Amino acid sequence: MKKTAILAVCNHEGILATILRLLAGNEQWEPVGAADLTQATDLLSERHFDIVLLGSGMDEQDNEVLKKQVPHVPVIEHYGGGSGLLFGEIYQALGRSSG
Repeated sequence: MKKTAILAVCNHEGILATILRLLAGNEQWEPVGAADLTQATDLLSERHFDIVLLGSGMDEQDNEVLKKQVPHVPVIEHYGGGSGLLFGEIYQALGRSSG
């Protein structure tokens, strides 16, 4: 079964590490981290991602840049709220119920 590739973009190192750790706990997901918009756009040009997740330090302008680069990929803005909310947002973007 193909894993869901998720690009997490966050310029706060500790928060990015936490997001990646949480996502890696789901064996169906393959999380990759980017510390800024430049790194994210480079990764998006190199490989396919199923979801882009924006975290701390990213804003609406960053969101628009990413949506233009990969218009077919859902971009989720997640700025906190716990792992349950994070997982729910991902499942919603994938068009699936949680679990």
